[in-house]
Order: sequence, then C-alpha cells, then structure tokens
Amino acid sequence: MMFTKTKIALGVAATLFAFNASANEHEVHHHHHHHHNAAHAEHAVHEEHAEHAVHGHGHAGHVETVETHTSSFSHSNSSNAKVDALEAQLQAMQSEIRGLKAAANHHAVDPDTAKVQELDQWMNTVKHEDHHGKSKDNMVFFRGGYGRNNESRGGTVDPTNASGTGGLLNGAIGDQDAWYVGAGFDFNINDNLFGMMNNTEVLGELMFDYKQLGERKANGITPAISAILDNGTPGVNTQSATVNALTLAASPKIKFFKGSNFRPWLIPAGMEITVISPPSDAITVLNPGMMFGAGADYKIWKDIYAGADVRYHHSFDTVDGVNSDGLTAGGYLGLGF
Repeated sequence: MMFTKTKIALGVAATLFAFNASANEHEVHHHHHHHHNAAHAEHAVHEEHAEHAVHGHGHAGHVETVETHTSSFSHSNSSNAKVDALEAQLQAMQSEIRGLKAAANHHAVDPDTAKVQELDQWMNTVKHEDHHGKSKDNMVFFRGGYGRNNESRGGTVDPTNASGTGGLLNGAIGDQDAWYVGAGFDFNINDNLFGMMNNTEVLGELMFDYKQLGERKANGITPAISAILDNGTPGVNTQSATVNALTLAASPKIKFFKGSNFRPWLIPAGMEITVISPPSDAITVLNPGMMFGAGADYKIWKDIYAGADVRYHHSFDTVDGVNSDGLTAGGYLGLGF
C-alpha cells in the first residue's frame, strides 16, 4: 500500500513539474516576444525622432539610443531571475522525489524474504505438532509369559553309567513347560513398506529372553554315586541343576496402522540362537534356528504401550540330542522413544 501511494505522489510531482515548466517557458517566450515587439516599436519611434534630430538635434538622438539598450538589458535580467527560480524549484522537487523513493524502498517487503519467513513458520508448526501430537517410532519393551517345548528337553543331568544299575542314575531331562522373561528394542526403518503399503512400518527387532524349564536332582559325582561305586570316591556335589535356555534373536518386523493407537504386527522370519543349560550329553550349548511371530500393542497413555505376542521357535537341528523347538506366548510393556 505504501508503494502504491509513493507511485501516485511521484506521478503528481512529475505532472506538476511538466506543467510548471511549460507555463514558465510560455511566459518567458511571451515576455521575450513582447519585449521584442516593444523594442521594435520603440526603435521605429527613435528612428523617426532621429530623422528629425539629424537636422539640428544630433546629441539628443544619441541619448535616446542609449536608453533603448538600457531597457533591453533590464528585461534580460528579469528573465534570468525567473530561470534561476525555476531551477531551484526543480532541484527541490527532485530532492523530494528521492526522499519518497527511499521511503518506499525502506518499507517495501522483498517477496522472496516473505516466502522464506512463511516457510520457516510452517516448519516450526510441523515440528511442534510432531513433537507433541504424534507417537514415537522406536520402542523398548519388556516381556514375559509361558513357554512350552514340542518335546522333552532331552539330555541328562547325570550321564554317569554305574555298573550294575542298568542305566542312568537321574535319567533324561523330561521337562517341557517353562516360563520366560525378556526385553528387546524396535528400530524404525521405513514407514510405507518400502513404497508398497501406506502407514505400514518396517522395523528391526533385537530381542533376548530367559526361559526356565525346571530343576533337576544333583548332578555329577553325588554321594549316591559314590555309594554305588563303593570305591571310596567321595560325593562332592550336592547342588541341583537348573534347566534353562537363553535366546538371542534379530528379526524384521512389519507393523500396521501407523498413527493409530492399536498396532498389530508380524515377524515373517527372524534369526535366533539358543543357548541351553545344562549342556547336551556331548557338552555343547549353542543351537541356531529361526523365529516367527505375531502380536499387537495399544497405546494406553502418552508413549506407553501394552501388548501381547505369540512366537514359534524352530531350530535347524537338535543340539546333540537336545530339541529346543517350541512356542512362547505372553505380554509386554513398551516405551516409545
């Protein structure tokens, strides 16, 4: 608006200047023409007087001629004064125009600058909404529940074969039921299944859990074994063996309905390593395998989630007679970050 007023002021000033210049030029021309006509008429009169003066008034004719030149010089000075006044007026108008231009440039807003300011404001708004109104994509979770192996644990807690007993003292580990606790992390990788499905996250899960099947009788060289052997060997172990396993897994996880409070998910296949204890009869403990899973969680408050899952654990082979295949099912508590 300020720039428009400035344009109008400049146009009015230019018009006034052109009008004044034209009027002054016309006035100067008119005065000059009038002066020229008057001088011409006066000169004719003086010539007429001069003709009479030739015959007896020669000195007076000379005086008349001098007076005529003096009057012409006076009109010339008057015209110069008007030109000077017009020039001064022009300079004042030019100064005022420069001031108006400077004011217009000072108050004008660069369109590019305005766009940058608008973009910055929009970005700040988006960041504010993202920080306060959206769920966080990563999660740490703590889990626990029930587990069951497909077969008996296998292996023995005391593989000693005493002569005359016809077999193993403690027998094979037959536990199948277990409980477990564990924890893990979900890391966001992609928000639209690599362009194939909107609002579908791809996550990387790192997880570990501890699974305990039960306790068995004392193992190793026990007092009972010493009595059976009857060779004076003392029983040195009176501790029971805890039958357990540690699972480490890394899996891709597909999580649906991004932006919703309810988020179902599945693990198509993941890598898993199981560490068994006690060791197998061949004293080995590591068994690689795969994990498949499905579950869902619900945002109960801010970035706190409650969820449940079911997972199937499959090993590529037995660990020298020990089978660790089976299911785990339970719940978890997640914290978004």
